[in-house]
Amino acid sequence: MRRRVVITGLGAVTPLGNNVKDTWTALAAGKSGIRPITIFDASHFPTKIAGEIKNLNTDAWTGKNGSFRFMGRNSLFALEAAHEAFKDAGLQKNKLNHERFGIYMGAGDGGFDFREYGEIVSRSIDQDSMSVNVRAYFENVLKNLKSAEVLEQEPSQVVRHLADTFEAAGPVSNCLTACAASSQALGEASRLIREGYADVMLSGGAHSMIHPLGVAGFNLLTALSTRNESPERASRPFDKNRDGFVLSEGAGVLILEELEHAKKRGATIYAELVGYGGTADAFRLTDPHSEGRGAAQAMRLALKDASLSTTEIDYINAHGTSTELNDQIETHSVKTVFGEKAKQIPMSSIKSMLGHMIAAAGAVELIASVLTIRESLIPPTINYETPDEACDLDYVPNQARQKKVNTVLSNSFGFGGQNITLIAKRFES
Repeated sequence: MRRRVVITGLGAVTPLGNNVKDTWTALAAGKSGIRPITIFDASHFPTKIAGEIKNLNTDAWTGKNGSFRFMGRNSLFALEAAHEAFKDAGLQKNKLNHERFGIYMGAGDGGFDFREYGEIVSRSIDQDSMSVNVRAYFENVLKNLKSAEVLEQEPSQVVRHLADTFEAAGPVSNCLTACAASSQALGEASRLIREGYADVMLSGGAHSMIHPLGVAGFNLLTALSTRNESPERASRPFDKNRDGFVLSEGAGVLILEELEHAKKRGATIYAELVGYGGTADAFRLTDPHSEGRGAAQAMRLALKDASLSTTEIDYINAHGTSTELNDQIETHSVKTVFGEKAKQIPMSSIKSMLGHMIAAAGAVELIASVLTIRESLIPPTINYETPDEACDLDYVPNQARQKKVNTVLSNSFGFGGQNITLIAKRFES
């Protein structure tokens, strides 16, 4: 008999709030967290807006000795969200079997001090040849950079910090499959529990690409919205006048637990994670497959994994990036899988409010899915004003909708063709 996996703790740091409660309250109210960029001077960039984390008190982490002082934004967000999830689940380190407690994250980078690095390169240029003097470069690096700072550029540092902090001695891993990363991490973490390798997994994602290289890269791909004059209205999934996604940062962490382990300690159970499907388009780096074959297959696999029919899905939490191709292809894929029923299933994108948190997006969207079940409230797709003939489903436009929801399907489709679908269900003993 397959071991059942339940969700017992939630934690989030998002552009809408530095905890789950504030984030959910803002989502339910249809508020946007998109504002002008302040992390660096973006005045000369085509895109000058993003979903930044505001007013996060990191003293509890950066005040520690050693490498904690040099942590990237991704690690800080992950630690804060994990601390909330761990506490929310009622876990206590001294009562855990640490060898049965693991971590699986989908974490990306946490930024880089481009100004300092640029100055190092500038000071290393030989004025006669106008090329970089290698000896001078290394001398400047040794003088100005700390090894801990360099190490923090590795996304694997996030799980190292988490494992050290929460004393996880079980399976510990990190995957970085672009925008699908944290959803894939959650799916793989659930498998480890199902197959008996762990009883408790801390899983989710963290990312911060709001830095010159991240913004410039997506601008070169023409993927970002340039609606700089009205930041709060820039992310508009499924709307005909969408012009790209809005880059955001943050973290989402969930505690996954084997059912009997959770029941034995009297844990509160938010929902059950019942389905996981993963595929690749194997098509093109920058575009999804034109027929959405990978996305449709991920949904079918998740339904099969959950032993559910298409008639049993009450709500779809869309990937919904606000790019022309993604929204059309996701709509097409949903119609391919659900047929005529697709038009009867509410489907919304919280990226309309949060922006795109890249590797962290899927985990935060699963948290919203779980709360949709618990609160019987579907968050809206805001900024939906002009229907697109190619996007003709029920996107819960502009206002949250009261509705009892028992089963949610959540999509995450990564840049490069990674497709992950998760299914969460109201817990029944």
